[in-house]
Amino acid sequence: MFLLIGYVVILAASVGTYAVHGSLAALFVPLEYLAIIGLMTGGFIASNGTKAIKATLAALPSVLKGSHFNKALYMDLLAMLYEILSKVRKEGLMSIESDIEAPEGSAIFSKYPTVAHDHHVMEFITDYLRMMVGGNLNAFEIENLMDLEIETHHQEAHLPAHVMSKVADGVPAFGIVVAVMGVVNVMGSVGEPPAVLGKMIGGALVGTFLGILASYGFVAPIASQLEQKVEEGSKIFSCIKVVLLASMNGYAPQVAVEFGRKVLFSGDRPSFKELEDDLKSRKGK
Repeated sequence: MFLLIGYVVILAASVGTYAVHGSLAALFVPLEYLAIIGLMTGGFIASNGTKAIKATLAALPSVLKGSHFNKALYMDLLAMLYEILSKVRKEGLMSIESDIEAPEGSAIFSKYPTVAHDHHVMEFITDYLRMMVGGNLNAFEIENLMDLEIETHHQEAHLPAHVMSKVADGVPAFGIVVAVMGVVNVMGSVGEPPAVLGKMIGGALVGTFLGILASYGFVAPIASQLEQKVEEGSKIFSCIKVVLLASMNGYAPQVAVEFGRKVLFSGDRPSFKELEDDLKSRKGK
């Protein structure tokens, strides 16, 4: 939503202010638009492999959606971790074996659909719970493995943002290419009347205008939005990590989820009282 609002403001500030003292018809040079789009698309395809192209195309629709990583989601996550760790503390690690082997049928996980529907998050949780149940790894080994997995996930998630950033960097140069082609066309028509040459030169300069506007006004904001969504999406793994490690180090479930609460972004972090009241209310259900 904010991306579209930003686009409207950008167009109003550029094309809108130009329209006050100039003719919008002068900016309508279809072949210039077609050339810019073609060069941008070609550069995007030539610079990336199949994996990067697919990942970028899949990620683009997300820039028009709001983030689902909010306080309500993290309240559900912390409550779910609290419940699973409480069960471990009361009944032992083996008591959650059926939950982690078949999370879709788990009585605990099914209470928290907002978390359970995220495949990557559930896989992260169940994988490390499985290691805690069946392995002899200590907390330091688990932490190192978690860090490596989070780093790998972060790198993969950053790929679409990186790709779009590179596209944005190249578009102004494509605008210059289109402008130069227009100038070459003008030089071949030096015998034409000044009014005709002026129109041709103006049309050539539209290429530079389009390249810069498309880069900084349209493509770069998409890259920025994708990067912000990656940062938002990575925080949930850090939260899960510190909760599970705190539990492995012997802290009670209530304290372990407090560790997780503290690593959240301030805008998404419930207060200590909010989390405490939420956990108490869920116990009564």
